[in-house]
Amino acid sequence: MNLDARYPSVADLKERARRRLPRFVWEYLDSGTGAERARLAGPAALQGITLMPSILHGEFAPDLSCTLLGRTLPMPVGIGPVGMSGLVWPDAERHLARAAAAEGLPYTLSTVAAQTPEEIGPLAGNHAWFQMYPPRDEAIRLDMLARARAAGFSVLVLTADVPVASRRERLARSGLTQPPRLTPRLMAQVAIRPAWALGMARMGLPRMRLIDSYAGDTSGLPSTAHAGYLLRTSPDRDYLRWLRDHWDGPLVVKGVLNPDDAKMLQAEGVDALWVSNHGGRQFDAAPASIRQLPQVRAATDLPLIFDGGVTGGLDVLRAIALGADFVMMARPWHYALAALGAGGPAHLAHILRADMIANMGQLGARRLSDLPSRPHGAAPTG
Repeated sequence: MNLDARYPSVADLKERARRRLPRFVWEYLDSGTGAERARLAGPAALQGITLMPSILHGEFAPDLSCTLLGRTLPMPVGIGPVGMSGLVWPDAERHLARAAAAEGLPYTLSTVAAQTPEEIGPLAGNHAWFQMYPPRDEAIRLDMLARARAAGFSVLVLTADVPVASRRERLARSGLTQPPRLTPRLMAQVAIRPAWALGMARMGLPRMRLIDSYAGDTSGLPSTAHAGYLLRTSPDRDYLRWLRDHWDGPLVVKGVLNPDDAKMLQAEGVDALWVSNHGGRQFDAAPASIRQLPQVRAATDLPLIFDGGVTGGLDVLRAIALGADFVMMARPWHYALAALGAGGPAHLAHILRADMIANMGQLGARRLSDLPSRPHGAAPTG
């Protein structure tokens, strides 16, 4: 199969994924909160940013490499966290960790993944990141950090933009519970998606196995109030300081949109900031991440990681031109898995690489640092 001919873009992978997944799984992956204005705003805002092409630069091969948190990476893209990846595609966390290791890219494992740090860390290569939803209990925190460190995770990501559970009305209407239970309604959806169904028959329905090890065997909870919420707290600055004292590697805070928060976090000694509106899944009145990126960049000299609405390599370049040092993507890697199975992530990496190289050629940018520093249409709207 000529994948470049059939699936040359992220949009192609997304559409094939939609057609291969049961509806309730698609709703889990693709939905936001409220009227989903925040989810839709990210791609739209990125599309409005133009970059000025430049001519007469001769032949050159663009260099996509970058440095982040003391590591050199082959391109400025990594795999962001998605809770319960294993629901989207059977054994998703393992597939994504292996793909990240093969490409030399960071892979971020969620606290509410379907696999444990011990299972995934050894597969993720030298760039395993652990995303923490903050446990309230100190003993659980200590054990979770120790397990992540022992499993080979080198970067800790504190997700700070989930102080309370979001509504996610579209997901609630899907009928999904945590852990997943196949009601007759959901079974009817599974029956017409044989690839997903066969994979799940082999693997078994996923659970939040790290959370289960602390919360016990819970069942029947709404998907928007799963067992992870039983353990979580809303962190404050003292919590952040505790993490800084108890984690001996790079500490990243995810969910930064406010430049005042960026200044505070730099003063607290974090190592990088992750500019994100949580994919529009938490607060529907939040601005698009790309609108806030220049303001956050102006407020700090810390490395900035960006996510939100990225649909291809050109969007990666747009984000870097506006001040990001690195771009994380979450949903697109899962589209790729659902579309093409285990080989999907490698094809997505190829798409992103080829797209960035082609567009850097148009811009006359030999390196990422050569990208235009003042893109058009980039004025923040708050």
